[in-house]
Parts: sequence; C-alpha cells; structure tokens
Amino acid sequence: MKLPLPLLFGVSSILLVCSCERKPVTTVPAPAEATSAEPAPAEVTVTEPEPATEPSSTQMPKRKPFKVLSDEQLRKTLTPLQYQVTQHEGTERPWTNKFDKHFEEGIYVCIISGEPLFSSKDKYDSGCGWPAFTQPINNNSIESKTDFKIGYSRTEVRAKTGNSHLGHVFNDGPQEKGGLRYCINSASLHFIPKSKFVEEGYGEYLKLFAQKENSPE
Repeated sequence: MKLPLPLLFGVSSILLVCSCERKPVTTVPAPAEATSAEPAPAEVTVTEPEPATEPSSTQMPKRKPFKVLSDEQLRKTLTPLQYQVTQHEGTERPWTNKFDKHFEEGIYVCIISGEPLFSSKDKYDSGCGWPAFTQPINNNSIESKTDFKIGYSRTEVRAKTGNSHLGHVFNDGPQEKGGLRYCINSASLHFIPKSKFVEEGYGEYLKLFAQKENSPE
C-alpha cells in the first residue's frame, strides 16, 4: 500500500525532530583498579651479639683423679730421693735442693697425687735451706702428727691425699703472717707455673693470683 505523499512527508519530519533531540551518551571509563599492591617492607631482624664470657670452671681441663699407687709403682715413678723423702720420712740436703731459691708465680703440688699444697704467694726465704711457706693453700690438704725421730718432738707435715711426708712445721715464721714456717722438702713437691694452670687442670687456682693483683697496695 502506498502512503499519500503529504502523509509521508509528515512522518519523516517527526522522525527527524526526535533524532535531533536525542542527547549523545558519554561513557566515562571507570578508574582502573590497581593490578598489584606495593610490596610491604621486609621485616629486618636484628640479632644482638652475645656478651663475651670468661671460660667457666666447667670448660677448663680437669685433672685425672688420683689412684693409689703400690710400693712397686712408686719406686718406678719416683726418683730414689723422692721415694726416700715421701715414703720413709727422709730429709734432703739443705741449700742445694730444687725449690729453696725458687720464687716463680705458681703452686706446689704433691709429687705423688698432684694435690695442690702451697702457693708461691705464701713462700718466703727463711734462710733454713729448704722451701718455706707461711701456710698451705688449704688446711684440709695437710695432715700433721708428732714425731720424735731426732730425740725431741716435732710436728710432721704430710700430704693428705698421697699420704706422703712433706717436712715439718715450726713456730718461728713471720709473725705478721701467722708465725708459722712450713719447712718442706723440694723432693716432695712438683711445681705448676701460673701460665700452665689451665693446661694442666689447675685453672681454678688462677683466682689466688687475681686476688693478689687486684688487692690495694
């Protein structure tokens, strides 16, 4: 069916007006989302250095425990003079023995057991010809008894652990240090220098000399 020409023109005009009034649609792009978050700063762990500590007594080498020796073993271990002095209460010659004029820092131990007996800090020159000490390191390491071998009483000194004869103790020592003189045979002693304390298992005795060095003059 054909539309009348006037009607056709009327419809066309209406469509043209409607298309002109339609506003263009503007599309605003949405903001882009962050594809990846910034990495969080890494945590830094600071390890405090451990304070330096001195070696404890448990870290120091220890001496081997003493085992009682038979008479045969003692004869093989000791020199004839050491055996005579320690086992038969002998006396070595004065002024010519090993430790009479010896004053190095260290400790003197029993020649048989290694038991610490005397310290160089208590040693002095008595002029008697044998090593002289004002006191032992520990009174419990020493035993004493009376002997009459030369016709009158003297107080014999023996090492408790090794049961060895050491010498005698007299009451003519320095009065300012107690008045005693431990007159000891060099043959009954073994000397450990201070520099060898730790190496030879006597590290705990370093404190004796630390006290001496730190004490006020």
